[in-house]
Amino acid sequence: MSWSGQSLEPPSGTRDFLAAEHRRRESAFAVVRGVFDSYGFDPLQTPAFERLEVLTGKYGDEGDKLIFKILRRGEHEATGEADLALRYDLTVPLARVMGGYGGRLPMPYKRYAIGPVWRADRPGRGRFREFVQCDVDIVGSGALPADAEVLCAVDAALTALGVPGFRFLINSRKVLTGLLDCYEVPAEIGGRVLITLDKLDKLSPDEVVRELEERGLSAAAAKPLVEDLVAEDSVQRVRSALTGNACGQAGLAEVGRLLELVGGVVPAGRVTFTPRLVRGLDYYTGAIWEVVAPGMPGSIASGGRYDRLVASLGGPDLPAVGGSLGIERILALLPDSDGESDRLDVAVTILDEDDAPGLLALAARLRRAGLRTGVYLGSSGKLAKQLKWASDRGARHTLIQGPAEKAERRVTVRDMDTACQTTVPIGEVIAYLADRPGTGPRPGGPPVPSDEDGDDRDGQQGQ
Repeated sequence: MSWSGQSLEPPSGTRDFLAAEHRRRESAFAVVRGVFDSYGFDPLQTPAFERLEVLTGKYGDEGDKLIFKILRRGEHEATGEADLALRYDLTVPLARVMGGYGGRLPMPYKRYAIGPVWRADRPGRGRFREFVQCDVDIVGSGALPADAEVLCAVDAALTALGVPGFRFLINSRKVLTGLLDCYEVPAEIGGRVLITLDKLDKLSPDEVVRELEERGLSAAAAKPLVEDLVAEDSVQRVRSALTGNACGQAGLAEVGRLLELVGGVVPAGRVTFTPRLVRGLDYYTGAIWEVVAPGMPGSIASGGRYDRLVASLGGPDLPAVGGSLGIERILALLPDSDGESDRLDVAVTILDEDDAPGLLALAARLRRAGLRTGVYLGSSGKLAKQLKWASDRGARHTLIQGPAEKAERRVTVRDMDTACQTTVPIGEVIAYLADRPGTGPRPGGPPVPSDEDGDDRDGQQGQ
């Protein structure tokens, strides 16, 4: 698609959302907000961009490469240097807020945030450069019930959205640290080894072994480590390997306690210990988890504990735990909208320009009654053209007022699905439409005004 040789497509990895998809997304966000609010989390909004130094060093070497940098502006533009960057996630901005406002916030601080983030990644199915995250976090509590509450809130949100067949895979960074010790991974390459192990859901075991060797791990350590993590009895193998390792045992205890805490909330079998789960971000310190679902490669949600992140930004040393919904991938798993929410409840025609003031007033009354109402704004007074407009907008009913109806203070209501027409007194139009199947006031909308509320603003203004 181009115009005068210029492409009109959005940048690669981004999308335009027309009405139906926009409403579908907003509906999903409303569901998520409702669940997080029910758990007592408060909303937080932060800027779309941050200082570059706030973001770098928080996501590991691989993550830092995906930060969208913003070049210096004005007189500094020619330097080619960057001082700002689009936010990579919603977690680091939260840590910055805690450093700046922590003393004024209730503790533990429970927050949720829904907003776009940006990553200079290669676009693919379910992978975008601009996408929305839905995050929920608890800052100021190091107790495992906080981890459990975040996990349960995410589970409740996914359930409310209707995501089919999803499962939680959980692990602990302490388990992984213990494994690195047990398999004699040198400390200086430990982080890089974990980054490679995080690719076990994308690469074959042999490919992961080769990459580990390229990163400096000996074949004698790389092969058994990968074999134990991908084996069907990996849980038993890892438990055996960690016998006598204090850090690893602490991690296993952490996982066991978390499973116990969520056991009475999340359906049995939905949360499982998965030793090969890594989560590649450097800031995780304790329990970690991802959510997978049939039909979608990779995870649709993730989270974990990150106890030192706030302090790393110069704020107080506060423990923290959080989770994030990958709403783009989640929406790809849900059925498309049936289009009903896009329909107008009422389309108001204007056959004579002199009648426009009264018909606009009538449309205003319909909207106050909770009916989604559109008014014909074209220049044609022909009824056939206006009925086509109403049909194109998916209107359930169309109001028609010709000279005869105007003289009698009535309006013709046309059912656009059946083409049946009924002439109704102006003062009874709202009540009549409210009784029609599929029309009625929208949930949470204002009450239907009584006929006495018209105060002559009923399509007959000026008569």
